[in-house]
Amino acid sequence: MIGELQLDLARMRAARPDFGPVLMGRVVACDGGLIEVEGLPLPVGSLGAIAQEGAGECLAEVIGFRAGHSLMMLLGDAVLLRPRAMVRALGQPGEVRVGEGLLGRAVDALGAPIDGGPPLHLPHAWPLAGAREGALERARVTEPFDCGVRAINALATMGVGQRLGIIAGSGVGKSVLVDTIAAHGAADVTVVALIGERAREVSDFVARHMAGARRGAMVVVAVPADHAPNLRLRAAQYAASIAEYFRARGQRVLLILDSLTRVAHAARELGLVLGEPGAARGYPPSALAAVTRLVERAGNSARSGGAVTGVYTVLADGDDANDPVVDTARAILDGHIVLSRALASRGHYPAIDVPASLSRVMDDLVAPEIAAAARRLRALIAAREDNRDLVLMGAYRPGGDALLDEALALSGAIDAFLTQPRGAAVRLDEAQAGLLALLGKAHA
Repeated sequence: MIGELQLDLARMRAARPDFGPVLMGRVVACDGGLIEVEGLPLPVGSLGAIAQEGAGECLAEVIGFRAGHSLMMLLGDAVLLRPRAMVRALGQPGEVRVGEGLLGRAVDALGAPIDGGPPLHLPHAWPLAGAREGALERARVTEPFDCGVRAINALATMGVGQRLGIIAGSGVGKSVLVDTIAAHGAADVTVVALIGERAREVSDFVARHMAGARRGAMVVVAVPADHAPNLRLRAAQYAASIAEYFRARGQRVLLILDSLTRVAHAARELGLVLGEPGAARGYPPSALAAVTRLVERAGNSARSGGAVTGVYTVLADGDDANDPVVDTARAILDGHIVLSRALASRGHYPAIDVPASLSRVMDDLVAPEIAAAARRLRALIAAREDNRDLVLMGAYRPGGDALLDEALALSGAIDAFLTQPRGAAVRLDEAQAGLLALLGKAHA
């Protein structure tokens, strides 16, 4: 306790007080979580503190303008809000605090600790919307990324700086697969954003991953489902800002965002509050644009040599593969892993639908014999799954299809290869050697 107080006193002595004027405004209207404020001309994305009846303040964020007034959305509840309440500007507009102090910590969308640890000292500022780079400043994906999952390492090999989506319906195993990648992915820093998850899942994830050897290289940004939509959206942007900060320092970062769909839901709520018309199944254009902007922040940096490898879970509402968020993510990502409910119901983990999954950069990352073996195994799996009902009914006679005969002969070995115990890791070289062995090829 005394040590923490000494650290706080040292930070206070090092801080530079701002003696400039403080921008103030007043609340003139409140409609749900949307607050209209006069006399406070702040940019979109700025934060303000609203005085509450009694003691304390509540935070709000500027999300738009109307007739010369700032439109703000509360980051909490409007329980004690009153008319003509004073509003004062907070912090630097459009910036968040980042630094090495985030490593090993779990924080909320405002950078405040949620793990019970001491306050954070974050000396650096970073744009919340990201430091935009030119297209030619993004280096190519040329080096394989070891994610620890055998089926992905062998059949949809990821690359350092790739953006990969994990697409599935609810309850099919996205979170468990993300757990494995977070625990075993090869990266200098791992940033995990848990957006719109249940509070229990957040506490479980922190308990599992923030106590081992990888704790000092991991940052968790979490905002549960019962928080305001702008807070959920801000958490995703903050996680991307943290990843960009470490990339600018030349480090390799694994950014995991669970889930991209709930980010789109939050952006949809904000768009509808501002009066934007719903387009694709109720999603206004700004919601899908927010998904695109967020994904584009990952990648390799030719300037610093660092990289952000992005893994984004995408919830297919109603198991609909043509959901607008799924379709948008699939178009902008560098590959996608599709999880199958049918495989999950058979106890197959991870429940990866191999023929429907792909990595658009795999052919540039692996040897030709590995790529050929992966294509061959994909064909065998597709032949077996397409004719599964026919075989189970006994209507297929061996010899009718050579590819299907080979798939049936290797069926047990294929299932053993594609499955692995939960929480276990299979390294990239082991997965590729197993792939060649499965198909009877010598490992070069």
